[in-house]
Amino acid sequence: MNNNSSHYFARGNTARGAHFLYRYAFQGLDKIFVLTGPAGSGKSTVIRALADQLAEKGQHVQYFHSPLRIEELDGIIATDLKIGVVDGRVCEGISESGAGELVYIDFAEALDNSRIQSEQLEEIEELSGKLTEAYERAYETFLTALKIHDEWEAYYIKNMDFGKADQIAQELIRELYTGHEGDTPTISRHMFFGAATPKGAYDHIQSLTARLERRIFIKGRPGSGKSTLLKKLAAAAEQKGIVVQVFHCGFDPNSLDMLIFPALGTAIFDSTAPHEYFPDRDGDEILDMYPLTIAEGTDEAYEAEINAIKERYSAKMKEATSYLAQAEAIDSQLKAIHVAAADYSKVKAIRLQLAEALNERITV
Repeated sequence: MNNNSSHYFARGNTARGAHFLYRYAFQGLDKIFVLTGPAGSGKSTVIRALADQLAEKGQHVQYFHSPLRIEELDGIIATDLKIGVVDGRVCEGISESGAGELVYIDFAEALDNSRIQSEQLEEIEELSGKLTEAYERAYETFLTALKIHDEWEAYYIKNMDFGKADQIAQELIRELYTGHEGDTPTISRHMFFGAATPKGAYDHIQSLTARLERRIFIKGRPGSGKSTLLKKLAAAAEQKGIVVQVFHCGFDPNSLDMLIFPALGTAIFDSTAPHEYFPDRDGDEILDMYPLTIAEGTDEAYEAEINAIKERYSAKMKEATSYLAQAEAIDSQLKAIHVAAADYSKVKAIRLQLAEALNERITV
């Protein structure tokens, strides 16, 4: 990861279903190129080529990775140019991003339909149905896992000192924000730093926080107030006019997992599984919510019950991940059909058209 790039996700496979944050992640751009067309028609390849071109020219690029295949891109933003490029199949909410202009480019025009046999059309329809079913089973299983997680949280919530948790939040608000307040409230930018993928949980925490001066690692048990703390900090930052990047939980997008304050050079994040990290440099510190907010002896009092819940939760997460692996395999079959029918001279022409549009902006 070089200094001229940032890596995120703006869609997730979650317990709430497919969840999209594009309306926030791409908000306020001057122009967004929305690439439409089926899987395998060349969109991700073109997005990657454009990203490489921008990076070679010294432009800062924001990379938005696919949660199905993290090596593939769903979209990019040329930060200084205020231009985005995104796969139209996966960017729900992009029309609400407030972009100055949305330009739709149809990659279906690069497909030679004569190369697709009639029996392949039937196969496409069948595979599309199977793909939908695999995703639905993954989401249903993630939701079951979330309900089990709620059982886990309940043991700590009923033993929690809510007054102490609020005191921690207010002390952090004073410490972080005093002297940095702005004149007008801000609007947060919302994204994911990680995602549930066919290979398990994946995150970009280390690269996103690598150049920050201060990192606060929140530790604690489920239900010990980590997400609530982050929500209070985010709301206070917005009210006080402090720019904050808000990162949602890739498992339950109703929860928050990290805040980054660019002007403060600070990140504060939930550093527990499946994105557990520990301080390894100056400026790193731990905030452990368990001893600060949970009654002493809670772990010991409910050890057997909690261990049983952990086993059920882990089993469901593995099952849900297996359905995502099925979805990836089915999607690969669909892509293969369209790849074989693609006219790459037309794909290249579209890429050059987009590259020219970006180059014109660079020289302005």
